[in-house]
Amino acid sequence: MNRINKKLQEDKKLLSIYFTAGYPKLNDTVEVIESLEKSGVDFIEIGLPFSDPLADGPTIQASSTAALENGMTTEVLFNQLKDIRKTVSIPLIIMGYFNPMMQYGVEAFCKKCEEIGIDGLIIPDLPVQDYNENYKAIFEKYGIINVFLITPQTSDERIRFIDSISNGFIYMVSSAGVTGAKDSFGNTQETYFDRIASMNLNAPQVIGFGISNAETFQQATSKAKGAIIGSAFVNYITDKGIDKIPDFITTIR
Repeated sequence: MNRINKKLQEDKKLLSIYFTAGYPKLNDTVEVIESLEKSGVDFIEIGLPFSDPLADGPTIQASSTAALENGMTTEVLFNQLKDIRKTVSIPLIIMGYFNPMMQYGVEAFCKKCEEIGIDGLIIPDLPVQDYNENYKAIFEKYGIINVFLITPQTSDERIRFIDSISNGFIYMVSSAGVTGAKDSFGNTQETYFDRIASMNLNAPQVIGFGISNAETFQQATSKAKGAIIGSAFVNYITDKGIDKIPDFITTIR
């Protein structure tokens, strides 16, 4: 069983952290992952930086630009992660855009993920229908879970279709817009969370975009299996450094 599915079966609310590979420094990637696991994070999203990150807000865009300037590439990331399963056991997901994966070769990318122990991919700009028709068999061949995103604007019909082809969790984008930290969620988000919860989907939901502190984590996980923190974490390590990662996780839980 994929590590993601095992983690989803645990009787707890899950905390995922997103960070940009190669940031703040090129060779920080493995240290960040190891520190997050030791701090009690349930799974990690490793951001593969791209020059045109459509779904990302200013914080993650800036970290991606810095990581690219540091020299981060797909090949460099895979090389950094080649021994990651010697020290890390929690699920690892690469979040990135489809262009670098196509350049690398979709099958070669999935094969490399299997070799180094990556459990899933989140690709915001890969259309669901395109995945289902052209790439699903490749992902399944290498045991890679593809995590689909939904937003408050996603129709019930499309959500049902996404649920039908999901074999991990569904990434619930909390609001229309790009990534970014918020201090709390309003009635619009709460209504959306209730709407999705009432659909009784087969795939668990994990909420991302706007989770920044204990309050927003608790709000999100009251209606979903877990929550993802990205921009707030990237801001934190920008200001405090990666040696302070345990302190950040403590503030959430």
